[in-house]
Amino acid sequence: MTELRRRMLADLQLAGYSVRTQESYLAAVRGLAKHYMRAPDQLSEEEVRAFFLHLINERKSAPSTLRIYLYGIKFFYTKTLQRQWAFLDLVRPAKRQKLPVVLSQAEVRTILGEVRSPVLRLALRLIYICGLRISEAVHLTLADIDGERRLVWVRAGKGGKDRSIPLSPKMLEALREHRQRHRCRSWLFPGQRRGPLSISALQKCFSDAVRQSGIDKKASVHTLRHSFATHLLEYGVDLRVIQELLGHQSLQTTTIYTHLTAGVIARLDLALEQLNAGI
Repeated sequence: MTELRRRMLADLQLAGYSVRTQESYLAAVRGLAKHYMRAPDQLSEEEVRAFFLHLINERKSAPSTLRIYLYGIKFFYTKTLQRQWAFLDLVRPAKRQKLPVVLSQAEVRTILGEVRSPVLRLALRLIYICGLRISEAVHLTLADIDGERRLVWVRAGKGGKDRSIPLSPKMLEALREHRQRHRCRSWLFPGQRRGPLSISALQKCFSDAVRQSGIDKKASVHTLRHSFATHLLEYGVDLRVIQELLGHQSLQTTTIYTHLTAGVIARLDLALEQLNAGI
């Protein structure tokens, strides 16, 4: 590890950023250095400015990617190197609100039915039943399952927040059987080399299952989380409760699912029919 990287990592840790954010910000600065094949502290303000124009105009980077580069590089220059470059305040990645893909309950059952591995199927089932992010699911430990209170605990989720999610008796029983069958010692879903289950393995498994199911939707593992929230709304669960279960900081983030429920779509269909009747 270079001295620059060590300094930036220490600054990120002092600022209280999560491990995942630290890795993302460090990777952003590493990407800048790789582009110029020079140490980032040797780059001029104009060169860093040109790098962002390169990301926007040539790489056509997505707004989310651009934001990671901006936050990471800005932290490095303004905090670690104490350089106040005005142009960094000009970079504004475009905001785009995309409606997420949502699966019906029948589609979820069909896709998970295509998963041959019992362990991977259970992991995907837990993601759907609890609305977990994929990284949260694979890093669950046995200690995170509270059988007496029927809860699963997500430790240091996005934003460094802990949260608990209720488990149905059926899901809890499935997890207990899984633990006994595979004799898990630490990780709930152990992978190779004593580590947790690989995120890429779970993603590939789900992608294969979607293709084999014949369902023509651009669904990913994260789609299970979107579907969880939408289905809870359809069952009448309060939006603020769903916000807590998902770990959203803002209720506004959760309201996106109100546009996707079957009830909303049914009422809209009826309204459109009534509008059309008078023409």
